[in-house]
Amino acid sequence: MSTVRLTMAQALVRYLAAQRIESEGQETPLFAGVFAIFGHGNVAGLGEALYHVRDALPTLRAHNEQTMTHAAIAFAKAHGRRRMMAATSSIGPGATNMVTAAALAHANRLPVLLLPGDTFATREPDPVLQQVEHFGDPTTTVNDCFRPVSRYFDRITRPEQLLTSLPQAIATLLDPEHCGPATLALPQDVQTFAYDYPEAFFAPRVHRVRRPQPDPRELDAAIAALAGAERPLIIAGGGVHYADACTRLADFARTRGVPVAETQAGKGALPEVHPCAVGAIGVTGSEAANRLAEQADVILAVGTRLQDFTTGSRALFERDDLTLVALNVGRFDSLKHRALPLTGDALDSLTALDVGLAEWRAGDAWRERAGSLKRDWAEVVTRATADDGRDLPTDAQVIGAVNRQAGEDGTVVCAAGGLPGELHKLWQCAVPGSYHVEYGYSCMGYEIAGGLGVKMARPEREVFVMVGDGSYLMHNSELATSVMLGHKLVVVVLDNRGFGCINRLQQATGGAGFNNLLADCRSVPEGAPKTDFAAHARALGCLAENVRGIAELEQALARARQANGTYVIALDTDPLPSTAEGGAWWDVAVPEISEREQVSQAYAGYSKAKQRQQR
Repeated sequence: MSTVRLTMAQALVRYLAAQRIESEGQETPLFAGVFAIFGHGNVAGLGEALYHVRDALPTLRAHNEQTMTHAAIAFAKAHGRRRMMAATSSIGPGATNMVTAAALAHANRLPVLLLPGDTFATREPDPVLQQVEHFGDPTTTVNDCFRPVSRYFDRITRPEQLLTSLPQAIATLLDPEHCGPATLALPQDVQTFAYDYPEAFFAPRVHRVRRPQPDPRELDAAIAALAGAERPLIIAGGGVHYADACTRLADFARTRGVPVAETQAGKGALPEVHPCAVGAIGVTGSEAANRLAEQADVILAVGTRLQDFTTGSRALFERDDLTLVALNVGRFDSLKHRALPLTGDALDSLTALDVGLAEWRAGDAWRERAGSLKRDWAEVVTRATADDGRDLPTDAQVIGAVNRQAGEDGTVVCAAGGLPGELHKLWQCAVPGSYHVEYGYSCMGYEIAGGLGVKMARPEREVFVMVGDGSYLMHNSELATSVMLGHKLVVVVLDNRGFGCINRLQQATGGAGFNNLLADCRSVPEGAPKTDFAAHARALGCLAENVRGIAELEQALARARQANGTYVIALDTDPLPSTAEGGAWWDVAVPEISEREQVSQAYAGYSKAKQRQQR
C-alpha cells in the first residue's frame, strides 16, 4: 500500500478538496470553500495547509466567527443541502462564537463542517492562551460546547483518527435524516503532527444523497387515509425543497385538487399563482390556510417537523376526528402528534402516493371553499402591503415594496423579529428559491451573513436582505465581506428604534413597554442616539442612502437593482402595527400572579386558550 506523509491538517484539507457531489447528473466539488478566521490555535497548522490548496479549496476571510458560519449555513440551504462549506476558528472565543451558528444549523437540519482549533493534546504548555481550565476534568475544553449542537462530534487527538472520523463526518453532513453540523475539534499541536496516510484515502469520491423509500405498510395506511378524505390539506415543509420535490408536489396537488399550505421553511414550494397554494400556516399563517386546517379531515404533512408556529402550539389541529399523515425522511419527525407515520424521501413517496390513489380527488365543495378563501386572503395581502402615504410605514408596506421590486429573479432573506411573521403571511413567492427565512432558530444577526451565503450559492439571483435595526446593530460586519468578495446584496434596514416585535409581544401578554424600544430603555437624558445606518454602511464600503416612506423606498430599490455592489437602504418604520388578519394562537407563558391588572387579564385569556391544546 502506497502512502504519503502529511500533517494532520494537510491530510484534512486534501481529503475535503477530493470530495465531490452528483446532483441532476452534474458533478461539482462538495465543499465550495472554507470560511476562516485564524488565531494561534489554527493559523500555523490548518492555515498553512489551506494555503497550499487555496485554488482547489478556497479560503475566505470573514469578520466574525458566528456570522461567517451563518453564511456557510445559508450557502448549504440555498443549495438544497447538496453543497456546503467548512468554517474554522482558533480555540477560545473564536470557537465559542461558532456555537450559536452550530445550534442554528442543528435546529434547521443544515450541513456545515466546523473545524475549531483546540488546546494542546500533549498538555505541555497548559494552560495555553485562551484555554478554559476545568479543575476536575482536564480533557474538557470549550469545544465540548459543540457536543449538544452537533450531529457528529469528534476531537482528533491523533492524526490517524482522520481515517475513520472524516468519512463519518461527511456521511452525517449528507444524511437526509440526520443532516446537521459536524464538528471536528483540532488540537493545535495535533494539526502539525505527521503521519503516513494511504494515498487511496485522497482519491476523488463522488457522493450521492440517499432517497430512503417508504415502508409498504406505512404507504398503504397513508393511501387509505387520503382515499377516504373529503377535506384534505397538505402542509409543505422544508423537506419538500431538500428532496427536490417542489414540482412533484405542485403536480400532485393540481391533479388531486388538494390545497397546499406552507411552513416558514416550506414557503415557496408552490408559487403563489398555483391554484392550490393557500399560503402560510400557523401562528403567522394566512386566514385561508388556518381555516382549512381547522376544517380538514386529513392533513398530509410533507417534510415538516411540525413545530409550534406551524401547529399553533398544538391548538390548530386539536380535533380528535382529524387524521394526520406525517411524510418525513426522519423517523423522529414522522412520529410527532400521534400521526400516521410515512417515513421516506418526499419525492419518491409522493410519487408512490400518487400511483396508489388512482382516480381519487378532493371533494368539489372543498376545492371551491379553498379557492374562495384564497381569493379573500389575496385581498388582505393587497390591502396590507399597499402604500397609503404615511411617513412611518408598516413592516407590511415595506414588504410590499420589496416584493414588487424583487420580481422572479429575486430572493428575500430574513431571520428574527417581527419581519419573518409578516413575510410568512404576505410575501408572494414567484418560484421556489425566492424565499429564504431562518426561523427554526430565529437567530438575530443571521440576515446579512445569510444573504451573503445565498448570493454565493446563487449569484444569478438578486438577493434582498430585510433586517431590523436591532439585528443590524447586532451583526453587520459581513457587509464588508460582501464588498470584499464582490457578492452584491440589496439590504433594506427597517429602523423602528428598538426591538419592536418583542415590544408588541410584551404588551400583548400584559406587560408594560420596558427595555425593548429605545425610548423605554435606560439612557442618558438626551435619549438613545439616532443611528445613521446609511453612513455606517458607506463606511464599510457599501453604496447606501436613507429614504422616507414607501415611494422613496421603491425608487431607491430600483437604483439598487442597477448598482454593481452591495447597496443599503435605511428607512424609519412604525414599531407598533402588525397584520391583524390571519394568524393563530401561540403559547407564550403569562405570569399567574402580577401587580398589573393587564397581566392578570392576559393570564385569564391564556388559561382559556390552553384548554384547546393537545396533551
